[in-house]
Amino acid sequence: MQSPVNASGKQTPKRAYDARRRRQLADEALHTVRARARELFLAKGFGATTIAEIARAAGVSPETVYKNFGGKPGLVRAIYEESLLGAGGAPAEQRSDLAQLTTNDPAALMEQLGRFTTEVSPLGAPVFLLIRDAAAGGDAAMAALLAEVDDARYRRMLHNARQLVGRGLLRAGLDDTEAADVMFTCTAAELYETLVLKRGWSAERYGTFIARTLAANLL
Repeated sequence: MQSPVNASGKQTPKRAYDARRRRQLADEALHTVRARARELFLAKGFGATTIAEIARAAGVSPETVYKNFGGKPGLVRAIYEESLLGAGGAPAEQRSDLAQLTTNDPAALMEQLGRFTTEVSPLGAPVFLLIRDAAAGGDAAMAALLAEVDDARYRRMLHNARQLVGRGLLRAGLDDTEAADVMFTCTAAELYETLVLKRGWSAERYGTFIARTLAANLL
C-alpha cells in the first residue's frame, strides 16, 4: 500500500508513530491485565479466580489473556517476574548487581541490600505465597512454578555470594555456599509473611532487620 499523496503531488511518509503507538497500547493493555490479575488472585486465591474475571476487569477478551500468558499459571509467573523488578526506574536486580560491584564498604552494602528487600518483598512475597498455597492445594502447574522460582532465587543468591566473596567483602573463611544460604533465608517470602503479614512490621523495619541479619552473619 502506497503512502498518501500531499497537495504538492509528493508522497508523504506513512505516519511512523502508528506501529509504536499500537505497541504502546498493547503493552499498556497487558500491564492492566497483570495488575487486575494480581488484585483478583490476592483477593480470591488462585483456584477461585477465572480468566474470564481477569479479562473483564482488565477490559480485554479472554483470548487476549490466553494468547499472551497461556492461562493462569503463565499469568502468575508474569506477575511474579514483574514484582522482582521493584519500584525503581531500573530493575532491582541490575541495581543490586551494580551496588555489589561498586560499593567498597561491606556494612553500607548490607544496608543497600536491606533497602532492596524493603522495595521488592512487598511486591514479590505475596505472589510467592500465592504460588505456594496453590501448589499445596494440589495444582501441578503451580507446584512446578514453585520449584522453578525457588531454584531461580537460590541461583540468584549464589550469584550474589560469589560476587561478594570474590571481592573479599565477606568474613574471612566464609564460602559462597554458606553466604548464599544466608541470603536465601533472608529473602524467603515466609520470613516476610511471619514478620510483616503476621506480626505487623512495616516494610522499612523489615528491611532494616534484613540488613542487620545479613551483616551479623556475613561480615
